[in-house]
Amino acid sequence: MNDNNELKEMVRQKYTAIANQEVSVNRSSCCGAGECSTEVYNIMTDDYSPMDGYVPDADLGLGCGLPTEFAGIKEGDTVVDLGSGAGNDAFVARAATGADGRVIGIDFSEAMITKAKANAAKLDYGNVEFRLGDLENIPMKSEMADVVVSNCVLNLVPDKPRVFSEMFRIMKVGGHFSVSDIVLEGELPEAIRQAAEMYAGCVSGAIQKGTYLDLISKAGFVDITVQKEKVIFIPDDILLKYMDKDQIETFRSGSTGIYSITVFGRKAEACCGDGCCA
Repeated sequence: MNDNNELKEMVRQKYTAIANQEVSVNRSSCCGAGECSTEVYNIMTDDYSPMDGYVPDADLGLGCGLPTEFAGIKEGDTVVDLGSGAGNDAFVARAATGADGRVIGIDFSEAMITKAKANAAKLDYGNVEFRLGDLENIPMKSEMADVVVSNCVLNLVPDKPRVFSEMFRIMKVGGHFSVSDIVLEGELPEAIRQAAEMYAGCVSGAIQKGTYLDLISKAGFVDITVQKEKVIFIPDDILLKYMDKDQIETFRSGSTGIYSITVFGRKAEACCGDGCCA
C-alpha cells in the first residue's frame, strides 16, 4: 500500500473504529490498531491521570508519550493539538493555558471530532474547540499558535515534510512545539513494514530517528531537543500475526529498535542579516 491517499483513508477508517470501541481494546493493542495482546495491557501509552485537566472519558489510550507535560504551556497561550482524538491532550493543555488562553484540536476523523466535542460540552469550556482537518493542510491561519503539541500522530501522516512545514506555518515567531512520536533505529522486517494494521498502529509508518529529526530541522525549527525517549516492546502475540517464531527471534536479536521520543523545537525570530531581528 504505497498510495498516500489510500494510506490516509485506511488510517481514517481505523481511527473511526477506534473512536467507537472500548478503551481497554485500544490500550492492549498498538495505538488502538490490530488484535489485542494478552501479554501486556499498555504497550505504548503513558499515564496521564496525575496531570491537571485530565479527563478519563477523553483518554482513549492512543498516545506514546506525554507531550503536554514537556510543552511549557503558559497562561494565555494559544495551543494547537494535532491529531486531537477525543480531546485528551487538549484538555490537559487547557488546564495549563487557563481560561484566558485558547486550545484548538485538529483531527481528520469525524467520529473523533464528535467524541471530543461531546467531552468539551460536558466540561462547558468556551475556549476549547475541535476542527475537522488534514494535518497536511491544517485548517488555520498562519502564525496563530504559541505552542503545538501532538501525541503519536505525525508518524501516521504519509507526507511528513509537509506536516512539519504546516506546523511551522501556523506557529508564531518564538513559538515552540512538543511532540511525542514513534521512530526507528535500524530497519523493520518487511512483514511488519507492509502490514496495514501495524501502520495504523503507529509502527510501520515510523521512520528513522535521525531522518525524523532532520525533517524538523529542514522545516526551519531550531533548538531541537529530545526531551524523553523510551523503548517500545511489541509483544510476541501481536508479532505472530505477521511473522513466525524464527523470524521473531531474529528480529529480537537484531539491531532494530522501536522508540517513543518526545521532541521539542522552536520557531526562531528571523534575522535580517545586520545583527537585528524582525
